[in-house]
Amino acid sequence: MELKPSAHADTFARDHLPPPHAWPRLLFELPELAYPDRLNCGAELLDATIERFGPDRPAFLSGTGEVWSYAGLRRRVDRIAHVLTADLGVVPGNRVLLRGPTGPWLAACWLAVMKAGAVAVTVLAQQRAQELATVCAMARVRHALCHVDVLDDLAKAEVPGLRITPYGGEGADDLLRLADRHPAPFPAVETSADDVALIAFTSGTTGRPKGCMHFHRDLLSVADTFSRNVLRPRPDDVFAGSPPLGFTFGLGGLVVFPLRAGACALLLDQAVPRRLLPALAQHRVSVLFTAPTAYRAMLDELGQGQVAPYDLSALRRCVSAGENLPSATWQAWYERTGLRIINGIGATELLHIFISAADEDIRPGTTGRVVPGWQARVVDAAGRPVADNEPGLLAVRGPVGCRYLADPRQEEYVRDGWNLTGDTYVRDPEGYFRYVARADDMIVSAGYNIAGPEVEEALLRHPDVVEAAVVGRPDERRGQIVVAYAVARAGAQLSEEELRAFMRAELAPYKCPRAFVFLPALPRTATGKLQRFRLRDAPHPA
Repeated sequence: MELKPSAHADTFARDHLPPPHAWPRLLFELPELAYPDRLNCGAELLDATIERFGPDRPAFLSGTGEVWSYAGLRRRVDRIAHVLTADLGVVPGNRVLLRGPTGPWLAACWLAVMKAGAVAVTVLAQQRAQELATVCAMARVRHALCHVDVLDDLAKAEVPGLRITPYGGEGADDLLRLADRHPAPFPAVETSADDVALIAFTSGTTGRPKGCMHFHRDLLSVADTFSRNVLRPRPDDVFAGSPPLGFTFGLGGLVVFPLRAGACALLLDQAVPRRLLPALAQHRVSVLFTAPTAYRAMLDELGQGQVAPYDLSALRRCVSAGENLPSATWQAWYERTGLRIINGIGATELLHIFISAADEDIRPGTTGRVVPGWQARVVDAAGRPVADNEPGLLAVRGPVGCRYLADPRQEEYVRDGWNLTGDTYVRDPEGYFRYVARADDMIVSAGYNIAGPEVEEALLRHPDVVEAAVVGRPDERRGQIVVAYAVARAGAQLSEEELRAFMRAELAPYKCPRAFVFLPALPRTATGKLQRFRLRDAPHPA
């Protein structure tokens, strides 16, 4: 499709989109997907929502008890946008890295980047210096808004030309102090609907991250398909969940969806199950987003007694994604709470959920049916549809499609106009899709996608490790755990404790192996190719 004239002065993002022939076919068949040519998703999610519902409704709650109204959120967003443009010199199209704990201020920074017409590059607060350096180099990031608590790793990344503006501190250069100087409203930049708004990075099977470029209309499309037609939020809803805003699962579920509906979101920094449950009760949360692992852990916290230890009576919607939801987990949650978990599959490449089901349409053990506005089918290796009840590769298309940032893997993900997610699925005659397995070497642990080769590369940075292989081992609570097989340098005395400490300094904690096995050599073919399947099939380490 032909792109509309861009509002970006810095044209890097558009210049590095895949060539048109490599795009998937996009679908805009629903009337709500007929967006105008000029569209700024920040203005739509904030200013337009205020026009519809008024300024005094609560928009964000913090774990410390703060309540931000929509008017208060807009005031803070506009001031940050002024800092970006007037003080920092950000122009439309510049990439701005956002790094910090989940909370209202991080969400406000994201909305300010949107209104300023810049491109948000969202990362996790857990990511380490090397990971951050790679992301900044790929997206040519020159500006960063970073919480003071997680400045160290970003500084250690030593990104050339990167201007880091801290927030949440006491310094004169703190973003929030600078923002106080700009009380005037900020008129949103009139971006094109197909200007890039977000570059979300995901790890591929090679370990090198892939930048997924999403347009302003894409951010609204996922709200106007899955959220509108399956989740069906209400303006009086309170959203909460565990995924960080650095993941598109969290960005959609905790910022885009509630704001699009005029609802409120509780943004928690530490949303582990034992902290999430009391927060759900205290703040009367009605819509929950988290992974199957967390639902299993919360069941343990809820116990088996007649009287629940937490009041979850306000909860009416529970969404699960990030990994396969076992039927047993769905059933146990339903028996304990009376709530039907809305299962779903999404992808960073497609921004959010595209197969799901709610209420009476739910069939435990399946992911669901195609979300209105999307199409999906199961195909063979040549891209031909397979018969119902036959396994094959999941192919999807809709209003959002994969557009990698200058990456040849675009040709692998998009074939014949369809996005191939890398999952093996079965479709039944009634249109329900059932997950079978990942079709590549990705390890899915507690909802996190972990590329084994990336972990291997980190292991090999240890001076005493000469060979490394990483595989996933089935685990009842986490789905899979990362297991590392290492070959030590001759004469070296490596210990599991030493390697674990080393890896924690190299990678985000969720990527670090939970078990280490030392071998004299790794299994390889005669040509030297690593045989990971032999490690997967080997007896599990204790």
